[in-house]
This record gives sequence, C-alpha cells and structure tokens, in this order.
Amino acid sequence: MLRFFTLNILFFIACSVSAGDDAIPAPLTGARGDPGRGRALVANRQVGLCLLCHSGPFPEERFQGNLAPDLRNAALLTEGQVRQRIVDPGKANPGSMMPAYFRTEGLTRVAPAFKGKTVLTAEQIEDIVAYLVTLK
Repeated sequence: MLRFFTLNILFFIACSVSAGDDAIPAPLTGARGDPGRGRALVANRQVGLCLLCHSGPFPEERFQGNLAPDLRNAALLTEGQVRQRIVDPGKANPGSMMPAYFRTEGLTRVAPAFKGKTVLTAEQIEDIVAYLVTLK
C-alpha cells in the first residue's frame, strides 16, 4: 500500500513538472529586473513583507521570520520557478500560506480598496526575482 501511494505521489510530481505549471519562464515586464532594487524590496518591511515569514542573508535586519524557507533556498529553483512562487505560490504548492503577489482573481477576504490590484507590480517582482537568483 505504501509503495502504491509513493508511486502515485511521484507520478503526480512528474506530471506537474513536465506540464510546466511550476514556472513562468519569461519576465513579466519583458526585461530582467535589478538585483539591487530587489534586495531592497525583500528587506523592506512596508512593501512585500518577505522577512515577516522568511529569513535570508540580511545581517542588518535583526528580526527575520522562521515560518517559511530561508530565501537562500531559491538557489534550488530556476528563475521561472522563483517567479511563479512569487506570482502565485498556490499553483506550485496548494497548501502554501504565502500570498499571491501578482494575482487578482479567485482571492478571498480582500479589502475593497485593494480589489483588482496586485500586491506588487510586475517590475517589483522582476527585481525580486533578479535578486533571489543571485543567491545561488
């Protein structure tokens, strides 16, 4: 029974990876972002709030999260996979508690002032992607 379950899980993972659902290969803006601006956005506690849940190579930031993976783990992903996890993390991991930073449809409990708006702009996402892939 355990072997059957394990094979089903492996098949599911293989299908989702081969279908390309786990990555957005092209930049959202048509151009690569700026890693310096991306680092500033990740560390900014007023914009994306990344360090509320994540930790990373930010010695100047005293308090960092421990609810989500260390951002250095982005080295395990392709650029397109990093982009997908910021745009809509629930697509790669339906159980993710990370918000969708570039999605406006299918969301619940959105304040009226924020309906139809993304948390981050396409340029901000590309800047963050550009920074995270430098951690490899």
